Amino acid sequence: METRATKIHSAVNKNAIIRVIPGHFVTNHSHINYYVDMTILKSRKSEAAAAASVLARKYSNSVFIDTIICLDGCEVIGAYLADALTASGIMSLNQHQTMYIVTPEINPGGQLIFRDNMQMMIQGKHCLLLLASATTGRTIARAVECVQYYGGIVEGVSAIFSANDHVQGIEINYIFGGQDIPGYETYEASRCPMCEKKQKIDAIINSFGYSKL
Repeated sequence: METRATKIHSAVNKNAIIRVIPGHFVTNHSHINYYVDMTILKSRKSEAAAAASVLARKYSNSVFIDTIICLDGCEVIGAYLADALTASGIMSLNQHQTMYIVTPEINPGGQLIFRDNMQMMIQGKHCLLLLASATTGRTIARAVECVQYYGGIVEGVSAIFSANDHVQGIEINYIFGGQDIPGYETYEASRCPMCEKKQKIDAIINSFGYSKL
């Protein structure tokens, strides 16, 4: 499967790179015809810093951000994003005048939660959501609901990859979009044309990576 991978560089920063593999892939929410591999981008210093610099360009110094909420294993990028935002003049309003980088816990019911010791980083804070991928919008909806439940204010949503400019009415700030992966499609499991054609499933995928079948 890896032999089919194609590297795609960000037009803004050539050090921000993803790998794209065509095929039939299954997520928790949908079936997709491309796997977007962000492993190196999320894990290696130079690529993570490059990704953060691209995402930071969206926000002007009129926005306040206290907390970056990282999903899908984006904590390394989140730390560099905090540095990039601070360097570009983005201010925080919390008493320490710095930014928190946090990750919600997922309970057995699939809900995002913050334990008591972390809720002070959300309540009354201006929050930026950072995800690896924004496709169906379900993860974003859950994350927004979580932040609002704990009394936070969602100031924006950033993603490494998004097939759409908006998901459920929320504007997405992304590095790579549908124009970078022509033909990218996502389907409900019950309406997947690849399943109808009995095309073999290549792998089950989630934020940690893929497991071949």
